Amino acid sequence: MKLSKFRFEIPKELIAYHPKENRDESRLMVLHKDSGKIEHKTFKDVIDYFDDGDTFVLNNTKVFPARLFGNKEKTGAKIEVFLLRELNKESFLWDVLVDPARKIRIGNKLYFGDNNDLVAEVIDNTTSRGRTLRFLFEGSSEEFRAAIMKYGETPIPKYINRPVEPQDEERYQTIFAKHEGAVAAPTAGLHFSKHLMKRLEIKGINFGETTLHVGLGTFRPVEVEDLTKHKMDSEEVIIEQKTADLVNQTLKSKKRICAVGTTVIRSVESSVSTEGLLKPFNGWTNKFIFPPYDFAIANSLITNFHMSESTLLMLVAAFAGYDLMMEAYQVAIKEKYRFFSYGDAMLII
Repeated sequence: MKLSKFRFEIPKELIAYHPKENRDESRLMVLHKDSGKIEHKTFKDVIDYFDDGDTFVLNNTKVFPARLFGNKEKTGAKIEVFLLRELNKESFLWDVLVDPARKIRIGNKLYFGDNNDLVAEVIDNTTSRGRTLRFLFEGSSEEFRAAIMKYGETPIPKYINRPVEPQDEERYQTIFAKHEGAVAAPTAGLHFSKHLMKRLEIKGINFGETTLHVGLGTFRPVEVEDLTKHKMDSEEVIIEQKTADLVNQTLKSKKRICAVGTTVIRSVESSVSTEGLLKPFNGWTNKFIFPPYDFAIANSLITNFHMSESTLLMLVAAFAGYDLMMEAYQVAIKEKYRFFSYGDAMLII
């Protein structure tokens, strides 16, 4: 598979810049892998495709306010810092992206907050992820976290290209978000409302949870034509025993397992036993899934409509089949589905 096979144009007017008023009223395209049939529904209709004993696996990561705006010492130049990954809790060491990157050198200090009361120093300029910063902070890790919450901003994607609004704090977060650590939302989960979750529960559908802290790995552009040469950045994954037990019981019962999002697929496919069952896991994954690929765990997938040439699109092509996925995207453009993080959803069964 080549990168150029995943290149297409998405009309700008189809990009979703705001969420739908109600989470579960996004549109839902249903893609039937066996027959190639495509249906057009509303997201809350997802309940009609599942039965008692089926299991949905959710990513319970929670987005933290990872975008900081500060000023460079001496020049006062405005610098945007995007927190990617905490490297050392005790010494407040973080991998970050900075913009504009060309203005930052090792030893530079950056100041955040009205009174410059949060200070960071650039200590490394050469990591694959951008820069390493040490925050010069005197308090505890809890106090540091409070400072980030105070000065950080909800990291809505750059392409949305508008100021963060009060609703983003709630809507760029799933209703089942628990464990803080993501710099972007697992967007397939954004369509679930409390009401829909309750209806699914009453129908007898089970919910298992994994944690994949969405980081740059999910979004780093693919820059090589030969996909086998692309390296994903590692992201932290936690799969608890109770989730593994639930998923394995569902598999043995030959019921449906629905992965809610590409991050869930990558989580569960990173920890498969030789018997094709899910194992508990606590570690890091840099798994990159593209066609052809044999999936061991999930047999259905909920996902959004993704960017051209993205690793998420490649995973969806592996799951749905390349030709069917490309046909579905052409239909989505023709039918004016909304694309990307705040956009509409697709169910592949």
